[in-house]
Amino acid sequence: MSPAPHSPAKQLPVIDVGALVDPDGVTSDRRSTADAIDRACREVGFFAITGHGVDPDLQPRLDQSAREFFDSPATDKQRIAMGLAGSAWRGWFPVEGELTSGRPDRKEGIYFGLEHPADHPRVMSGTALHGPNQFPEEPTALRSDVLAWLAAMKPVADGVMRGVALGLGLPATWFEDGLTADPTVLFRVFHYPPGESPSEDAWGVGEHTDYGLLTLLAQDHHGGLQVKDLGGGWIDVDPAPGLLICNLGDMLELLTGGRYRSTPHRVRNTSGESRLSFPYFFDPSWDATVPTLPLRDEIVDRADGRWDGADVTAWEGTYGDYLTSKVAKVFPELFATLSPHDLLE
Repeated sequence: MSPAPHSPAKQLPVIDVGALVDPDGVTSDRRSTADAIDRACREVGFFAITGHGVDPDLQPRLDQSAREFFDSPATDKQRIAMGLAGSAWRGWFPVEGELTSGRPDRKEGIYFGLEHPADHPRVMSGTALHGPNQFPEEPTALRSDVLAWLAAMKPVADGVMRGVALGLGLPATWFEDGLTADPTVLFRVFHYPPGESPSEDAWGVGEHTDYGLLTLLAQDHHGGLQVKDLGGGWIDVDPAPGLLICNLGDMLELLTGGRYRSTPHRVRNTSGESRLSFPYFFDPSWDATVPTLPLRDEIVDRADGRWDGADVTAWEGTYGDYLTSKVAKVFPELFATLSPHDLLE
């Protein structure tokens, strides 16, 4: 079978979300922005955003402190290895320590999330993906930079979700008042080492979709992200200073009965340089059950099916169950070290 073609000439839609992020945004501007988001969600499942209001100095600071960490010896990075965090699943993993579609990714990374205190009910019960973050002793700036990024992304995610709600014919705060009233928020910093000679079989991250509602991604100047288009080719997503890439997850595909697309994407680091990316995942509340909305508009028939053959719209459990089942496949060895008590009590 010949490799899927690339589509370097195609570009993602670019949407200014300032009117949605600003609580005093003009109603007419919000409406037109929501229409643009709705169109992108229907046709691509990916779009780039400007006007988000994030401090332009924050990403360079985060990039610098992250590079200092990844440049440190493996023995230092091991001090915050994921296995030390138990069921919280926070911390560092080495190159090829994470699987996508059953194959090792050529990247290393650090898993973060919201800081959960020791007396949080889910921490006390050992629920997966809940607990404190692990930060390295050096560089000391990584802690403050990560926490600042988490704080900066929340209002952007809320603003984009207001646009999604309006695009679906719902009240602007429909998500904030329900599915994301207590959102599941995860954050990763990924480092892709310089690649060898590129081939169709070599990837930093293999083809996949994200699990939740929304991902906000910052990438460094090397690029490498590719989005699958409807024709089966791959669109190269070029980076630009201050630009955030937004994509939809499986739960929005479930919520809309397939009207919105959880679009497959992958990463191929062919730059010959180290690459960093910073994906922020904004997902439903842990105990939420995501419905399929009775939308007025006709649902597009996705005859080609999903890339993995799964039927996301058939899921009936909580989002926490869905996420846990997915992450267990990404880190099977780590999952195997945790008892059912650690995960399900």
